[in-house]
Amino acid sequence: MTEPTIAVLLPCFNEAAAIAQTVAGFRAALPGAAIYVYDNNSTDGTREVAAAAGAIVRRERIQGKGNVVRRMFADVDADIYVMADGDATYDAASAPALVARLLEEQADMIVGSRIGEAVAAYRRGHRLGNAMLTGMLSRLFGRSFTDILSGYRVFSRRFVKSFPSLSSGFEIETEISVHALELKMPCGEVETPYYARPEGSASKLSTYGDGWRILTTIVTLYRIERPLLFFGAIGLALALIGVILGIPLAVTYAQTGLVPRFPTAIVITGLGIVAALCFFAGLILDTVVRGRREVRRLAYLGLPAPGR
Repeated sequence: MTEPTIAVLLPCFNEAAAIAQTVAGFRAALPGAAIYVYDNNSTDGTREVAAAAGAIVRRERIQGKGNVVRRMFADVDADIYVMADGDATYDAASAPALVARLLEEQADMIVGSRIGEAVAAYRRGHRLGNAMLTGMLSRLFGRSFTDILSGYRVFSRRFVKSFPSLSSGFEIETEISVHALELKMPCGEVETPYYARPEGSASKLSTYGDGWRILTTIVTLYRIERPLLFFGAIGLALALIGVILGIPLAVTYAQTGLVPRFPTAIVITGLGIVAALCFFAGLILDTVVRGRREVRRLAYLGLPAPGR
């Protein structure tokens, strides 16, 4: 059995202060890997610094990390993919352990769960926001990872080539996690150090703006992947409101044989109709989603497992 080919994927935007250190770290950790730096319209010389450090430099002009990841997954061919950020915050020395875990378990994704090595590694609110979003994903989809927003991940070829990336920004990690959970792929986690950015490097993540986008992505993916539960919950809520409004009318009708609040009766009827429509819409969409999930699963199974 030949050694698997490894590609290190580094999406970058204005990381001239850190990209050389990042490339050197992964070059030392994975000497046989091809290191790709995908630049996302940097204006600080990131491309030149990355090329001088020995990376294969390519460019994605559509702004947003999700757009860069989609391009990387489409363009690069390898057996194993190591994805990290180009800001030197992830521990490159942990990459061999993540790759070994993937091969040992024939998994499709290993997540580098971050352990902060410095107070400055996490900006204010990021740790709390990550915990809240991770917990929400677990409640909605039944299981989760301890760090769904980690950008440090190792993938198999069959994961990368079967992943229909649709996100455009930092919500891409959430979409990746949900894809793995919904197809019930073998996955794992390895705790890795997480460092503060080097001087001159600034985070591109907006605590509130990107946090809101990640939250809406979770809700949207839940609507898409679990339509029966999503629309069924809405229908149930409308039905309960109708029942609450209808109890006084039913009591009055039982006592007098009259319906004195006719507009309320119309509203209750409307709520009942909409509730029924929500339930049947969820039922129909659930059948469609099952078909889509089968197609994705077949595309995934069409590629060999890692290490084979």
